[in-house]
Amino acid sequence: MSEGTELGRFLRARRGQIRPQDVGLPAGTGIRRTPGLRREELATLAGVSVDYYTRLERGRETRPSPAVVAALGEALRLSGDALHRLHELAALAAGQTPAPCAGPARTVRESVRTMLETLRPSPAYVVSRTNDLLAANRPGLRLFPGITDWPAERRNITRYMFLHPMGRRLYHDWERMAAHSAAHLRAMAGADPDMPDLAQLVGELVVKSPEFARLWERYDVRARSGGQKHFQHPEVGSMRLTFEVMAIFRTDGQRLVTYQAPPDSPDHDAMLLLDMASPEEAELPEGAER
Repeated sequence: MSEGTELGRFLRARRGQIRPQDVGLPAGTGIRRTPGLRREELATLAGVSVDYYTRLERGRETRPSPAVVAALGEALRLSGDALHRLHELAALAAGQTPAPCAGPARTVRESVRTMLETLRPSPAYVVSRTNDLLAANRPGLRLFPGITDWPAERRNITRYMFLHPMGRRLYHDWERMAAHSAAHLRAMAGADPDMPDLAQLVGELVVKSPEFARLWERYDVRARSGGQKHFQHPEVGSMRLTFEVMAIFRTDGQRLVTYQAPPDSPDHDAMLLLDMASPEEAELPEGAER
């Protein structure tokens, strides 16, 4: 893991996910020792020499031209977030990086915390750039059963998904959600993969979760956006909720996440039950409204 550059590791990981037949090459006979494309195959598809591509993948060449980066992206069939990530890593390898910034603030503005309460009974919460749970309304907190077993500073949605006993049981399609979560962290790495909060979280998950370690090595990239999640909640049962993710301006990557369901639907009824308070409920994160 310490050899080469992040760009080289990305290229190796993505090369290993492309079959020859996917890009119009003959599969050949016998067992291939290399998963996916060989270096010489990718170099040919991208129109560069095998020697140049090998040096690029091994970190000995660090200044690929925009044309070479575009050709590699096309050969690897990258698009969207993954293609954007390739260009970011090429810039990183060339030393075109912004000055490191201080760690992200964990304080949530009072106006945002007030907004969380106005959204009830819809679950809503605020997360940091690495998915630390910074504030939540009551249904937003109860959406993750058992997360209050952890101290506030460890309440992280990705950590919960991979390491909490309830994490795997909460999501109906855990494998897909887990892949999206790991790909989101890859996207958050952006041009600064060594930012301390990301490095600390990823290091913990790689060591403690074989599933996360496998997904992290795939180098899939996915920006967080809206969609639908199917929960199997131990208190209120099955819920299919749509969600939206909105950036909070003038913060270092904080995002507001809200969930909804059609009125008078069973999913909306389950959401209402989730909002019902109980006297024994654990304390909300610091700064969250009751």
